[in-house]
Amino acid sequence: MASTSPKLTDSVQFPSNLDVAKTFYGFGVVGLIASLVGFFLNSEQFFFSYLTSFTFFTSIALASLILVMIHHITKSSWGTVIRRIPEAFMSNLGIWAIFMIPVILGMSSLYSWTNTAYVADDPIMLGKVPYLNTPFFVIRQFIYFGIWGYLGYRLHKVSVEMDETNDWGLTKVLQNLSAPGILIFSLTVAFASFDWLMSLDAHWFSTMFGVYFFAMSFQVIFPILILMVFWFRKKGILENTVGKAHIYDLGAWFFGFTVFYAYIAFSQFLLIYYANIPEETLWFYHRLEGSWSFVTYSLLICRFIIPFVLLLNRDTKHNNKLLIFTSVLVIVMHIVELHWIVMPVLSHSGVSLSWLDFATFIGLGGIFMGLFFQRLSKHNLVPVNDPKLGDSLSKHYHQ
Repeated sequence: MASTSPKLTDSVQFPSNLDVAKTFYGFGVVGLIASLVGFFLNSEQFFFSYLTSFTFFTSIALASLILVMIHHITKSSWGTVIRRIPEAFMSNLGIWAIFMIPVILGMSSLYSWTNTAYVADDPIMLGKVPYLNTPFFVIRQFIYFGIWGYLGYRLHKVSVEMDETNDWGLTKVLQNLSAPGILIFSLTVAFASFDWLMSLDAHWFSTMFGVYFFAMSFQVIFPILILMVFWFRKKGILENTVGKAHIYDLGAWFFGFTVFYAYIAFSQFLLIYYANIPEETLWFYHRLEGSWSFVTYSLLICRFIIPFVLLLNRDTKHNNKLLIFTSVLVIVMHIVELHWIVMPVLSHSGVSLSWLDFATFIGLGGIFMGLFFQRLSKHNLVPVNDPKLGDSLSKHYHQ
């Protein structure tokens, strides 16, 4: 076996003095208890707020899964040193499925198509009954999370196994999992986005909504990885392993998928605007009136224009402060956009923030990040026996 050069000089173990997981679990428990109180006070608001927060964190795990599969199938080396971060996010998808249960229990509050009397009087809804019905909805959720959970767990397990066995043949296993995994992932994520978000307004339909949800999710994974890398470096973790060149690459991907997101979002709007079909246009109409219009334009400015301008210049991707600012901005706008998709169904008249929006976000976010750090701390922070590690390290030493 050929040796990799240059060599790792950092500790690849998560610092034992950083008990981050327990802290996040603590926040999560407090947030979930507050959310439970909110459920009894206003169950309808609870379910809409919960769905928004649940979709936000699930999208991060899903984007991590597709990123890792793309990494394996393209045999790329640049991201090897940071791969354990998305692996830790995606590996918990099977456990995270538990948090889908409140969405299923709240279907009658969230989805008008669960009301049989409403559906019976609506010819359009009657045509959608074979797909939009409660038993099939629940079955689909088991299928989605079963597939995602298996892929996330298996890809992470084999990656960790390579650390222990030093068997480079396992890279073929990872590639063989990723090739069909990407196709299955694309289909399941598209249909999950239809189920969770598009069917909130059951009359509305968009054939582009699946790729729109993917574009949103994939854009936001890069700022999350950027912030995680900066947090690592601040704590003295992997300082000589993850270098400026890797951060620059993350910034380049961030810029590329900011453009891709804008292209997909605008294409969806343009096609619906041009076709001028009432069932399609009303969805945008509700989001372009009242105070929702300010949110719509803020998405255009803060999720595309500002990141595009800031990341366009090569030097900006080497400016840590601007990268952090842009990353935080896009992450915030991701939750705002999900709020913009979900909440007009509950509040047509305009933006209406509830304390439950924050309680569910803190509750689910605490558990999600607690699971992440717990998984991250159990294994090496870098896949130390990956055959592409030497090339990835070279980006740092030759920058």
